[in-house]
Amino acid sequence: MLPSIGDFLFTSIFLLITLNLGQKLLSDGDTGYHIRAGEYMLGTHSIPHQDMFSFLSPPLPWTAHEWLSEVIMALVHQGWGLSGVVIFFAFLLALSCFLLFRMMQSDDSDILVSLLVVLLVGGAAQLHWLARPHVFSLVIMVAWYYILDQYQYQGRNLLFLLPLIMIPWANLHGGFMVGFILLGAYFLGNLLDAFFSQGEGRGESLPRLRGLGLAILACGAASVVNPYGFHILLFPFQLTSSKDLMDGVSEFLSPNFHEYYIKYFELLLFVLLATVGLSRYKLNLVEMILILLFTHMSLFSARYIPLFAIIVAPVIARRLTRVLRESDSGFARFVKQRSRNIAAIDDCTTGYLWPLAAVAAVVIMVHSGRITFQFDPKIKPMAAIEFLKRERIPGNMFNNDEFGDCLIYGAAPAYKVFIDGRLDMYGAERLKEYFKVTAFQPGWEKILEKYQISWIIFPADATLSRHLLIHPDWKLIYADEVTNIFVRNNAQHRYLMEKYRDVRPVVRDEKKGAA
Repeated sequence: MLPSIGDFLFTSIFLLITLNLGQKLLSDGDTGYHIRAGEYMLGTHSIPHQDMFSFLSPPLPWTAHEWLSEVIMALVHQGWGLSGVVIFFAFLLALSCFLLFRMMQSDDSDILVSLLVVLLVGGAAQLHWLARPHVFSLVIMVAWYYILDQYQYQGRNLLFLLPLIMIPWANLHGGFMVGFILLGAYFLGNLLDAFFSQGEGRGESLPRLRGLGLAILACGAASVVNPYGFHILLFPFQLTSSKDLMDGVSEFLSPNFHEYYIKYFELLLFVLLATVGLSRYKLNLVEMILILLFTHMSLFSARYIPLFAIIVAPVIARRLTRVLRESDSGFARFVKQRSRNIAAIDDCTTGYLWPLAAVAAVVIMVHSGRITFQFDPKIKPMAAIEFLKRERIPGNMFNNDEFGDCLIYGAAPAYKVFIDGRLDMYGAERLKEYFKVTAFQPGWEKILEKYQISWIIFPADATLSRHLLIHPDWKLIYADEVTNIFVRNNAQHRYLMEKYRDVRPVVRDEKKGAA
């Protein structure tokens, strides 16, 4: 009846998220448009190639590269609402940590070392614990990494599974390109090893090269099994090659080490440097390539920190285990004895009773309404959306991208947005126009005229909102501590201005709440 260490890890993380951190998974409004996109596909039985959520005409070309994730999210939402979506992604996040732990155990790493490293990985990855399609990539990446590690170090050839995994991965999330990056790193490491090594080392690397080369070709063929064919391989490059997009979206920016959630990443970096620097066991070429590549990626963009954490975890665990087993200090003996005792108990455990019990208990609580999750009205425009449903405001809106996601979730198709989280679809030029308006750069009013904007919904504390409060061409008709809604001061909106003539901006008092 005792849970294994892996069961304990999964259960602890799953319950931590569902009972304490679940609301955090809805801190990004993208969840909303993913759900509605999935519902559109289920309703039309088709994969869209054009936008259906914005008023821009003609409709923009849209590569719904996460279509399978969106369909899954829509199915979960139909059954259990946003609460079910949160629980589903909490399960996937806990599963990714569980699989990473099992991967390190298969490499004969010390059980306590593996547990400590996985907890550190979970802490570093928290910044991207969101109910979004990238979580599918985290789970698949661990399995992919395990298959390559088994092939490289254990001589176990499971590469035939990679093309089978690639087919769904290429339809779930753009992170499937990480699969090719990993394959390329292992291929390059073995190629360099074969070139520089002599004798036995070269004899081991050459056969691995053939297997990895075939796997790359097979996965390349598998990746085009999607609604967009070969174009899906170009999409990630088109996304990351846009400087305006990379510089304009917060999650694409480099990590801010002043933020509290970066501390785990910083600690993981220090542990990696200390482990590699102080260990007498040198990195092999594959490990060196992986560490250099993913460290660069994580420092370039904070969104890659979870990938970096997964990659370095087995490297750290292997070296810490070797150092521990070769040390004869009192602390090392104490840890080794505890590890042996725990491992002996762990070997006697069977089944997955505790994880199944935890999942069942949470599902029951969701079904009974004891656990509920919704977009937080303290940071999302949910109250304003209810106002919009009551008052059908005519004309085109201007909104910020985060509000756009929530508007798609709460008010589509009655309202169509100017912009939302699909910034890659809107492109660099529209993103420049968007920032020109929000920053009051010369010509900002002409952009509103170009798109015939007749009303604006924007965060109450934004500079744009504060400026419009004193602009004679715009009138405030709705205000709460999160959102302001303005209409053009013209005859079309006179009835709204008369009806809501006494609306005043709500000033948030950080100590006393909204005033």
